[in-house]
Amino acid sequence: MSAEIGGGINIAMKVPTHCYEATVAFYRDTLKLQRVPEKPDVVGFIYGPNRLWIDHVPQLSQAEVWLELFTPDFPAAANALEEAGVVRNDGIEPLGKGFAGGWFFNPAGIVHLVRTPDAW
Repeated sequence: MSAEIGGGINIAMKVPTHCYEATVAFYRDTLKLQRVPEKPDVVGFIYGPNRLWIDHVPQLSQAEVWLELFTPDFPAAANALEEAGVVRNDGIEPLGKGFAGGWFFNPAGIVHLVRTPDAW
C-alpha cells in the first residue's frame, strides 16, 4: 500500500445506556481526566496526546471503541485500503456531504475513521 496513513488524535467510545453514566463517571471522577474544553456540549476527555469521546448510543448492547487515522490524500488512501481488501461502510454514521473521509474496519471489526486532518 503506497498511500500515507497515520494515527489520528480521536478515540470514540460508543457506550450503551445501561453503562453510559458510570463510564463517564469513571473517566471524570475516578481517573479525574480533564474535559475537552473546546467542546463543552459533548463528553470528551484529554487522554494524553489524544481525545477520548464518550458517545451515548442507546441501541448498542455493549461498548465499542472507534479509532481515527489521518491521511493527506483520502481518495488515494481509500483506494489503497479497498485494494487491500479492507471493508468500508460509510453507512454506520453520517459524515456529511463532501467530507474527506470514510469508515473502515480492521479484521477484528474495530471501526476506523480514515480522514484528512482538515476534514472537520
